[in-house]
Amino acid sequence: MLTLKYITENTDEVIARLKKKHFDGSDIINNIVELDERRKITQTAADNFSAEMNSLSREIGLLFKAGKQVEANEAKEKTITLKENISKLSEQRDEIEQKLQDLLVLIPNLPHQSVPEGKHAEDNITERTGGVFPELGTDAVPHWDLAKKYDLIDFELGVKISGAGFPVYKGKGARLQRALINFFLDNARDAGYLEVQPPYVVNAASGYGTGQLPDKEGQMYHCNLDDLYLIPTAEVPVTNIYRDVILDEKELPIKNTAYSACFRREAGSYGKDVRGLNRLHQFDKVEIVRIDTPEHSYESLTEMVNYVQSLVEKLELPWRILRLCGGDMSFTSALTFDFEVYSAAQQRWLEVSSVSNFESYQANRLKCRYRTADKKTQLCHTLNGSALALPRIVAALLENNQTPEGIRIPKALVPYTGFELID
Repeated sequence: MLTLKYITENTDEVIARLKKKHFDGSDIINNIVELDERRKITQTAADNFSAEMNSLSREIGLLFKAGKQVEANEAKEKTITLKENISKLSEQRDEIEQKLQDLLVLIPNLPHQSVPEGKHAEDNITERTGGVFPELGTDAVPHWDLAKKYDLIDFELGVKISGAGFPVYKGKGARLQRALINFFLDNARDAGYLEVQPPYVVNAASGYGTGQLPDKEGQMYHCNLDDLYLIPTAEVPVTNIYRDVILDEKELPIKNTAYSACFRREAGSYGKDVRGLNRLHQFDKVEIVRIDTPEHSYESLTEMVNYVQSLVEKLELPWRILRLCGGDMSFTSALTFDFEVYSAAQQRWLEVSSVSNFESYQANRLKCRYRTADKKTQLCHTLNGSALALPRIVAALLENNQTPEGIRIPKALVPYTGFELID
């Protein structure tokens, strides 16, 4: 959430920068500025009445001491009226502040100056590419056929148990999942990330803190009886560890990693893009999260991007990094890099990671701050990235490594799977 101070002091700039995200903020931001002015006027009036009442209270004591009962009682009547006026003004101020809060959460984060113009995914800019594209035979098949052939994943059984988008992993398919999770976690720990194991459900305050609520409420599974939400990513519980916390500057950057199952309704998804592992309602992912200072956060973002690149390189997958355009960015992000790997049998790129800097947008919602050497408190910057999401990684690994003998396992993964070939 943008701070009220920044909006009121940089109104034209905020409106102009939001246009890059194709968000017309003129009306809502001008409304915020107007409400803030009313809030200030109301607060000033209440303060003036309070000062007058305090003055009268002191005067009443002196009048009683001087034996001036009539004047003292008249002054007491005035204080009663002043209290009523202060109470009314406080109610008005509270109403205005609630309206301000309701409007502030509707404004997306400002895009970083390096975010390119554009509306759609086609407008994203390719930063760099790498890896070797596999040469598959004419008999190559997509991962859903390979999963059935080698009895790795049962999509139909998942439909029976839960519904579409909830696959059942079996045998070497299940072992491949577990191997990837451990591989990603071990690499993250080696890179200095502290592993945590978070809950898979969060309360509304946590969803609000990282920006899933109210923006993505319809995409989250909600447990109505307990008013809890199944997490769409470990970013939510891990970042909320630092909600309402004041950190010491010496502690930053904080680096956390976590494995979790992730749950997304993916309402409105259909067609070829959702077949097999391409889009699921439940999937596994290892997340990396950083809490940092504003001065260092973009250096951290670069480190995180390079780290995710090292993972796809170790998995021997062809990859590319995209700098997202304004129209394709998330509501909360200031700058995002997407990682895609090439799925040879499907002949298409599959997104496997997003690495983002949210600057102080989440921290303002979370009240996540740090204390500087001179004892001042400032909002932190928050960052996160998938490192990595499993389904499309598995899809690309199966498709790109299919051979007449079976599916080859990348060398870096063999110590974790315990086998070199799926046959």
